[in-house]
Amino acid sequence: EVQLVESGGGLVHTGESLRLSCAASGFDFDDYAIGWFRQAPGKEREGVACISSRIDTTNYVGSAEGRFTISSDNAKNTVYLQMHSLKAEDTAVYYCAAIFGPGWTTTCRPNMWTGGSWGQGTQVTVSS
Repeated sequence: EVQLVESGGGLVHTGESLRLSCAASGFDFDDYAIGWFRQAPGKEREGVACISSRIDTTNYVGSAEGRFTISSDNAKNTVYLQMHSLKAEDTAVYYCAAIFGPGWTTTCRPNMWTGGSWGQGTQVTVSS
């Protein structure tokens, strides 16, 4: 059974940094694309960043480019999202998801990942 557990969320101030972790189990890390997505109050879920260690590919969406870094530690079956220069608009519940097939990294959109597995999310609040 695929399981994804997010951690690392919290309350920070504008301009600060935060690192989220996604601990994965129940599947072969190399065979999947792993992604971070987020959903702000009253808004649709959106992609943040996706990664595949098998094809050594990352994909950043929108404002994540240049401020966030997604990485994976295959030995720990964990994917990280390092976030810098946080803004109030980054406030959201952040979800980790896994989908079979490294190629899904290039399609980092939640409506395309409905066939994947999702974690419960971790709240990130950026206070101005």
